[in-house]
Amino acid sequence: MIWVRSALFNAWLYGVTTAFAVSSLVPRIVTLDRPAAWPLRLARAWAGCVLAGLRVLCGIRWTVSGRENLPPDGPMLIASNHQSAFDTMIWLLLLPLPSYVTKRELVRLPLFGAMCRMAGMIAVDRSAGADAIRALLRAADGAVRQGRQIVIFPEGTRVAPGVRVPFQPGVVALAGRTGLPVIPVATDSGRCWGRRAFRKLPGVIHIAIGPPIPATVPRNELMHRLERAIEDGQAAIAGAAA
Repeated sequence: MIWVRSALFNAWLYGVTTAFAVSSLVPRIVTLDRPAAWPLRLARAWAGCVLAGLRVLCGIRWTVSGRENLPPDGPMLIASNHQSAFDTMIWLLLLPLPSYVTKRELVRLPLFGAMCRMAGMIAVDRSAGADAIRALLRAADGAVRQGRQIVIFPEGTRVAPGVRVPFQPGVVALAGRTGLPVIPVATDSGRCWGRRAFRKLPGVIHIAIGPPIPATVPRNELMHRLERAIEDGQAAIAGAAA
């Protein structure tokens, strides 16, 4: 049954994504690629449809704790561990003006990539070294001016539950440049929706938002505190789920 439900969801995911990408063509032509509010609204509707299918077809629900650690509005810097494609959708529903830091390959995808760019996502060429950091910081300046909430995955890629990889320096550079406190987030989304996994297992995905870490903390200490906060959050999630 899990295989059947997973197959139905995968068909739903690709069908919804294609439909939304194609439906974006007309307003994209009308606005002549100028900045507008509709791309983000369309992205939010897409995420809502995909995750509704995840809940109905696969029996995967989610819960969020620590919302009190999010400012009511305005620019933010959110750093979350990354286990699943779920993580790249859920913040479209949790934040008013999210701007994901994502790999450049995504914005090169036909149709979908153009929507990512127009919705204000920040594409980074991970092979560009110091140039990538400079481009990230310039894009972050614009996001902050627009009151966007920047979402970054410090691991740089999806990582299976229980696996630890070094955090990339981009999050610390963003904190230093923007002056925004870093809000750590832990999730166990990979338990239900694994990295490159066909099967989607029913259950509850937990999202735990921790207290902000001031940007004034020295760089090495900030990274250490961020890693520790996310690890502690994951441990708390595992304890609560046991």
